[in-house]
Amino acid sequence: MSTDVSIPPVEARPKHGLLLLAVLGGMFLAMLDQTIVGTALPRIVQEFGGSGLYTWVVTAYLLTSTITVPLYGRLSDTYGRKPLLLTGVVVFLLGSVLCGLAQDMGQLIAFRALQGLGAGALLPLSLALVADLFPPGRSGRVQGALGGVMALSYIAGPFLGGVFTDQASWRWAFMVNLPIGLVLVAIIMTRLPHVAGQGRGVRPDHLGIAVFSAAIGLLLLGLTEKGLDGHTWTSGPVLWPVVASALLLALFVLIERGAAHPIIPLELFRNRTYTLANVASFFSAFCLYAGVVFLPRYFQEAMGLSATDSGLHIYPLMLGMVTGSMITGALISRTQRYRPWLIAGPFLIALGALLCAGLTTETSGLALAGWMALLGLGVGPMLSGLTVAVQSAVPPRFIGTASANLTFFRQIGGSVALALAGTLYASVVRDEAPAHGLNAAHAAATATVVPWLAAGGAVVALAALVALPGGRIKALAAGPAALDG
Repeated sequence: MSTDVSIPPVEARPKHGLLLLAVLGGMFLAMLDQTIVGTALPRIVQEFGGSGLYTWVVTAYLLTSTITVPLYGRLSDTYGRKPLLLTGVVVFLLGSVLCGLAQDMGQLIAFRALQGLGAGALLPLSLALVADLFPPGRSGRVQGALGGVMALSYIAGPFLGGVFTDQASWRWAFMVNLPIGLVLVAIIMTRLPHVAGQGRGVRPDHLGIAVFSAAIGLLLLGLTEKGLDGHTWTSGPVLWPVVASALLLALFVLIERGAAHPIIPLELFRNRTYTLANVASFFSAFCLYAGVVFLPRYFQEAMGLSATDSGLHIYPLMLGMVTGSMITGALISRTQRYRPWLIAGPFLIALGALLCAGLTTETSGLALAGWMALLGLGVGPMLSGLTVAVQSAVPPRFIGTASANLTFFRQIGGSVALALAGTLYASVVRDEAPAHGLNAAHAAATATVVPWLAAGGAVVALAALVALPGGRIKALAAGPAALDG
């Protein structure tokens, strides 16, 4: 086992500007690929056929990237960040190139799954590296920048996917990752110091990894099926995967309780701040997805805009999220407190969401821009402040695990949100279309789903944030693990 040693004082540490740029770039690529393919899919189906496999191009990436997020986080605490991050980037780039060269839907789905296996490393390890490389006094500001990149990627993906598809080829939605990714690999190899892990020689929790992967895979499969038209919670394709997932998760808890080196240490959930921050992360995804999924759908289905144009119209939401994340990061760094700035977020979310209840096809573009900006300003703090909260609440040896699990709960929350809201959206369209027309029906569905999803998520997230103890950033007394080269 390696032991922690004191790290150099802040003044003696090397400058990490270029490395931070690489971290931001890696995070952007991983999150961009969650959404960029959506606007390219119609063209892909037109070229390859296989419309019945349409959703699997997205689902394959979601499955593998979500499952591997907590695994990469925990393994990086054990074996060090650098080898895990390099592995993730290389696998991600290999999957990207193969996606760009795919010749049929089957190949594309398989390569998207491979791409997701690598992408699972990029976001959580980017968040963890900030804690490793920057002192607590600066972590809030840097996490604010990371949250801003996260927000940018959610909105930029559909727009860039549309631009590549319309102006060049859908294959560039994948190939664009290669030059950027190769630069990231070079920076990581030459500038990222190797950080000794906490468990050299430790045998990985193979059984825990296998059961966890199966449980989360089945859960995401059931939730994805729930989002498809015609499936209810009691439909076989939805019910049985969810039930099997619940049983496997119960088995996973039993395995982890007896594991010498668990892949998800259950002891962390005894930490009140850690647990409540993850609850807030789960429900903040309801607010996030209400904006980034259903408002673009309003512009396309109710207003008749193209996917590319809808990406431009959603910019007030993106700018609000980026601004909210950056301001929160700066305030956290200045005050060394995160709780008051996090608590402010749900109020802005609820206000913006409830204003969207008045959305129609006649709604002023300026008014809607203001509502989206409020929604974004509230979501932004959740993208940066929660990371600061969990990283300051856990021992240094669990920084990677804690950062990854926060991301994991956000992604699972988004899947649950889409499964719940998709049914509501479809039912409103079905009820409203005969009397008011399809465009008005989609507007009414958006006016129902956005307030219900975002305001509901904000209320639960607020309750968790109010219950957070303390709220002051704690210095990492022992620092990160020893730099050994």
